[in-house]
Formats: sequence, structure tokens, C-alpha cells
Amino acid sequence: MSEDWVMLRVRMGSEDAHYGGNLVAGATMLRLFGDVVTELAIRHDGDEGLLVGYEKVEFKAPVYAGDFIEARGRIVRVGRTSRTCEFEAWKVIAAKPDLGDEAAELLDEPILVGRATGTTVVPLDRQKNR
Repeated sequence: MSEDWVMLRVRMGSEDAHYGGNLVAGATMLRLFGDVVTELAIRHDGDEGLLVGYEKVEFKAPVYAGDFIEARGRIVRVGRTSRTCEFEAWKVIAAKPDLGDEAAELLDEPILVGRATGTTVVPLDRQKNR
């Protein structure tokens, strides 16, 4: 089991905006969590594994085009072939479109925008520590 968080930071672009007001769809956070779990599986098992599902998903705050999101994950339980992971997405920079197209603000305190629990599976014959 890993206590270490794996993290990636991504700027949401206009192509990520799905709704009026440049609002980004929550599914975009799930895509980021999928990228994080792939890295977790590679680090732990030497194989990408396969994300088989989310047990719990919560969207806590809106995300807009221009925001920077830090997606984090860690393995919290290791089974024979399954790995249960926790994920969090934090807004660390907020777009400020009211001040200009390129204006943004580094947040003093990151804002939790989403979290989830999910399971990935790595077949026994693909695990490096077998």
C-alpha cells in the first residue's frame, strides 16, 4: 500500500468547457483521476492496469476554463489483483475572466473541487512484484 500521493497539474482550456460560462464538466475530473491511477499502477505494479470503476464520486466546487487543477491519488488498499485508490482534485489557480482573457490568481488556499474512490485491476501475470 502506498502512502504517497501521485499528482498531476493541468490547466483547463476552452476545449474543456462544456457548459455556459466556460464551466468544465465534472467528467473531466474523472479523466484526470484515470491518468493518476494509471501512474499509480505503473509505479506499484509495472503495468497500467485497468480502472474498473468508481465507488464514490463527489463534485464539490465548479471548475472553469483557465483554472489550474491539481489531481492527486494514492493507493489505500492492495488486494490480489485489485488496488483501491482515493482521488482528489484541487483548484490551485483560478481564472479571472472579469479582469481579462489571460488574468488568473494563485489561490492562497487550494479549493477542493472533487474527490472519488476507485478500483483498478492488474492481472497477476503483469505484476512486477509477483
